[in-house]
Amino acid sequence: MRIRSLGVIDDAVVELSPGFTAVTGETGAGKTMVVTSLGLLLGGRADPALVRIGAKSAVVEGRISVGPQAPAAVRAEEAGAELDDGALLISRTLSAEGRSRAHVGGRSVPVGLLAELADDLVAVHGQTDQQGLLRPARQRQALDRYAGDTVAVPLAKYTAAHRRLRAVATELDELTTRARERSQEADLLRFGLDEIAAAEPQPGEDTELAAEAERLGHAEALASAATLAHAALAGNPEDPEGVDATTLVAGAHRALEAVRSHDRELAGLAERIGEIGILMADVAGELAGYADGLDADPLRLAAVEERRAALNHLTRKYGQDIAAVLAWAEESAARLSELDGDDDRIGELTAERDALRTELGELAQTLTDARTESAKRFADAVTAELAELAMPHARVTVEIRQTEVAEDADGIEVGGRTVAYGPAGADEVELLLAPHPGAPPRPIAKGASGGELSRVMLAVEVVFAGSDPVPTYLFDEVDAGVGGKAAVEVGRRLARLAKSAQVVVVTHLPQVAAFADRQLLVAKTHDGSVTRSGVTVLEGEERVRELSRMLAGQEDSETARAHAEELLETARTGN
Repeated sequence: MRIRSLGVIDDAVVELSPGFTAVTGETGAGKTMVVTSLGLLLGGRADPALVRIGAKSAVVEGRISVGPQAPAAVRAEEAGAELDDGALLISRTLSAEGRSRAHVGGRSVPVGLLAELADDLVAVHGQTDQQGLLRPARQRQALDRYAGDTVAVPLAKYTAAHRRLRAVATELDELTTRARERSQEADLLRFGLDEIAAAEPQPGEDTELAAEAERLGHAEALASAATLAHAALAGNPEDPEGVDATTLVAGAHRALEAVRSHDRELAGLAERIGEIGILMADVAGELAGYADGLDADPLRLAAVEERRAALNHLTRKYGQDIAAVLAWAEESAARLSELDGDDDRIGELTAERDALRTELGELAQTLTDARTESAKRFADAVTAELAELAMPHARVTVEIRQTEVAEDADGIEVGGRTVAYGPAGADEVELLLAPHPGAPPRPIAKGASGGELSRVMLAVEVVFAGSDPVPTYLFDEVDAGVGGKAAVEVGRRLARLAKSAQVVVVTHLPQVAAFADRQLLVAKTHDGSVTRSGVTVLEGEERVRELSRMLAGQEDSETARAHAEELLETARTGN
């Protein structure tokens, strides 16, 4: 992290070890600003009073190594952030006026996103800032991981059944809540199909009837026109002196036929006139037949118009023409079949829902039994850890409970009771602490004092090591009220936790700092600020001097130096 203009820190860089990093320094030197800075990067509350006097803003920048498939990396990329060579770059700017800005992977983001990422990046345990395992949901998840396959196997089956139940319930709810609407829709479809079936429309019938109505409506005019045209072509029997087209064409043909042998061109014209004569004779014959067959039948015209009216009634309601009406009828018949099958579908879904609830109840009971057995082992392990951390009378228990609901509510039956349930079962898991004999067990956040709470969380984290997926742990004041042998045990357990995660501890105890893989010293300059050179990595002789100061307040005390070297050797050998 790089910290600028935050509290007593002017400009400093804090490089944390992949394993166990201890942050030490004299009281008021700015060690707490390391915790505060990390809190800002994790979406903590931005207090403008944190901005260094005389500065316009405070800035904290962090580079966090994450895997490409890590939940935090995936969530950050969804927000538009980009990884920088496998690292997530996060910055938080706090102005003296109180405005706060956040950036992740080069993209400006809401501060709330930092809090989302924090759940998967860092667990902070301090006197005023507790995250991670203090939340019941995370406690259940961690207990499930601690339990291993005894919970994982039935949980996978439960999750799949729960997902199917949600899908069935959604479909069933839609069918039942919309039953009235669907019934009305079915009635309308059925009425329309009955109307169409009664009329029995045929494909193209509307077009054919329109043409027939047009012909019948103008029968007299059509007959007169056909008769006149026939007379013009073939002559009128009542006018033997009249000249008709057929006679004239026949005369023309005879005139050319007489001389066609003398000229090929003229012969061709004679053939064409002959063809015209034949065509005219055919047309004349058809006109005579048309005129004779045309009957101005008022009864037929009325029947046609009545049928057209029936078809127009259908096209006004169901389609622009009979073809569209028939298409509507086909689609509506399929939809009606679907709607008529709702009752059967509701019955099938109801039976499946009840079967799934029964299955979930059985799997939930299996989960409860497995969690209860694992919780007992876990509680005993944490209690044993607390005994070594100067809390010999404290006892941790795990409460696994269910919430009863009314029988007609959405619940499942577990152990003869109807209880609420969720995607991970019916259990609510909570860690409880009785700090001394006679004290009632209370949630760990309320059952311990500020100094005890960090030790409780340390014990919990050590037991959960390797189960909880959070890669970094920050402990502030974990050693409050601890000294002597208990302090050595705190250091030893922090080192054990650091084998599976990154651990950062702000401490004033040399017994704890001695176990760190890297020790950082926060020191003020003469003007009371912490500059870039004010946070240094201690090695060799410098580390011995700082441990001596922490032991006796005197860097050059031979006794303190000997003790410091002994502590380092104890930490190195594990003895």
